[in-house]
Amino acid sequence: MKKNTIDIITLGCSKNLVDSERLIRQLELSGYNVTHDATNPEGEIAVVNTCGFIGDAKEESINMILEMAQRKSAGRLKYLYVMGCLSERYMHDLEVELPEVDKFYGKFNWSDLLSDLKKSCDYTSWNDRTLTTPSHYAYLKISEGCDRFCSYCAIPLITGRHKSRSIEDLEEEVRLLVSKGVKEFQVIAQELTYYGVDLYGRKAIAELISRLSDIPGVEWIRLHYAYPADFPLDLLQVMRERDNVCKYLDLAFQHIADPVLSAMRRHVTKRDTYELVEKIREEVPGIHLRTTMMVGHPGETEEGFQELLEFVKWAKFERLGAFAYSEEDGTYSASHFTDDIPQEVKEIRLNKLMRVQQNISRAVQEAKVGRDYKVILDRVEGDYYIGRTEYDSPEVDPEVLIKVSDNPHLAVGEFYDVHIEQADDFDLYGNVKV
Repeated sequence: MKKNTIDIITLGCSKNLVDSERLIRQLELSGYNVTHDATNPEGEIAVVNTCGFIGDAKEESINMILEMAQRKSAGRLKYLYVMGCLSERYMHDLEVELPEVDKFYGKFNWSDLLSDLKKSCDYTSWNDRTLTTPSHYAYLKISEGCDRFCSYCAIPLITGRHKSRSIEDLEEEVRLLVSKGVKEFQVIAQELTYYGVDLYGRKAIAELISRLSDIPGVEWIRLHYAYPADFPLDLLQVMRERDNVCKYLDLAFQHIADPVLSAMRRHVTKRDTYELVEKIREEVPGIHLRTTMMVGHPGETEEGFQELLEFVKWAKFERLGAFAYSEEDGTYSASHFTDDIPQEVKEIRLNKLMRVQQNISRAVQEAKVGRDYKVILDRVEGDYYIGRTEYDSPEVDPEVLIKVSDNPHLAVGEFYDVHIEQADDFDLYGNVKV
């Protein structure tokens, strides 16, 4: 057990990761040595940043807290603190059930931990953070909360209403990160297309991305977690015209059948959805769309599921993830619908959907063979450099593998023009053009 050392463990999404990175920097400024997601935590203090989105994520968070509590009971840990979405939502219950935890913090008051450690938070350095990602890319969280209140989603119950950060504040953070060597920014929010409504009385995501793309040193900007209803079409012009705005959009459609969309409270129709996909592909040629689909929401008939399959076959999404409906406490669905679709039916539908997508993904990958792409290198792994194109977000999308033996002098964090020679279902293989 190392004195004056704190281990931060982050669970859940990249929005949580940004919070951990801010906390790490504040702790370092207060004189602590801090590790993140250490394989073998050795500090006298552990902080678990939890996720509370769906059942599996909540279970993972609880298991990690219990693991750290056992370390504390065994004398291998002096203090245990918990923060994040799970404790924001279930604070009282957790305090009763897990007395081994010294203190719980929510999602937004984690800076109180500094005070409890008899330290002070340096708000003049609030935009500074210690990156846990490779030094050439970072996540940029532009807002908190969500005003959409989809039937199945507990996020607004945890994070509250949508709250945007100012354009000026975000520009300051990007400039600071660029000065540290960051070249690529993953712009994230629970719902980025609503950005600015609370501050400026209008959707300002297009203006924000345009201004961020003007900052010298910003090589790539990639957009995550958009919403289809009332999509701000002026964003498409920015994506088309700005070379450093990746032709990539993470836009969760969830479903296509009108009865299911209505039950989900998505405020969009089947016709709207088809028209939006056509508009995006027309306005931004070559764009790669990442989406998320849900199967098994209450009221999804076999006919509705078949509509979903046909939509996915038509849209040919370059990236698609899917999950089965799981009832969440306090949501509209939990109080207004019965979770009446058997789990085995949900799993069958999920597997069918992903088999359709696998064929689409394979065709997308194979179409890249013989073409040249700008690639950034993230790391070296075994015999290969591992990189990504502008169409690939870290952690979730396919990667580009380049043999070290054929290209021995490449540098992680740099861009290279790569000729793609081979593809499989998940990855591309290529060589740097001479």
